[in-house]
Amino acid sequence: MAGESPRRTGKPSADPSPRFRCGAIAVIGRPNVGKSTLVNALVGERITITSRKPQTTRHRIRGILTTEDAQYVFVDTPGFQTRHRSALNRSMNRSVRLALEEVDAALLVVEAAALTQADRDVLERVPRKTPLVLAVNKIDRISRDELPALLQRLARERDFAALVPVSAERRRNLGELLKALRALLPVQAPLYGEGDLTDRNERFLAAERIREKLFRLLGDEVPYGASVVIDKFEEGPKLRKIYASIVVDKEGHKAIIIGAGGGKLKAIGSAARRELEQLFDGKVYLEVWVKVRSGWTDDEGMLSRLGYD
Repeated sequence: MAGESPRRTGKPSADPSPRFRCGAIAVIGRPNVGKSTLVNALVGERITITSRKPQTTRHRIRGILTTEDAQYVFVDTPGFQTRHRSALNRSMNRSVRLALEEVDAALLVVEAAALTQADRDVLERVPRKTPLVLAVNKIDRISRDELPALLQRLARERDFAALVPVSAERRRNLGELLKALRALLPVQAPLYGEGDLTDRNERFLAAERIREKLFRLLGDEVPYGASVVIDKFEEGPKLRKIYASIVVDKEGHKAIIIGAGGGKLKAIGSAARRELEQLFDGKVYLEVWVKVRSGWTDDEGMLSRLGYD
């Protein structure tokens, strides 16, 4: 079916050496610490969407990096939710728990500025048997003189396999992080093709890019109560036709998304189309509608129909 194949370059995997390592790594942390930005930086492609607002990531997404001696399968997870108790938040927290049960190692991302109680809440949910690396992100926002003492304080929180200071935004020290993670992966053949970047198909990637534009172009309230579903995905030799619905919780949100004279919805669609053309390396026709489904964030059946785990 059109739009159902995973995002790939089509190259087969090379025969792994006896020292080749491969495994899954859960990338976890509280909301807004830069997990998705870090995954994108490590993979070298914008696999998962980002914004400065919490709850941008809602699904488990695998980003795949294959090198000469390892294949890293990064499982980007939603930020663990502690403030709200909706079915949507329960679904996101369930994604985090399931990810931790299915991986070879975990990567906890925290901000260099401070370790919060929310960070400790996530840390407590990592099974003791799971090898854990701590990535101290956003080190460009503190002075070099502060870093040694910070790492010493963090080392007392848990018996980490490694503590690695990084800047995902500036791509600093990512090589050291990969080195620390590789040591925790089992020796085995790659799970994915050499050119695979993610396990998600183009329909999913299209929906996420549209949803990202909601986070970036609208106010704080609407994105949480909005999701995106792809109604139809037609892939031709020269053009992809994508028909999508933005699902919102309230009539008032629908009006905000459409905007005066339809201007806001047009801007969202245009921004998403341009990015999709770059992502798919081809022309895209995108049609976006807005639908109201009251109470969808607390409706297990609706969440399942919208593709939440």
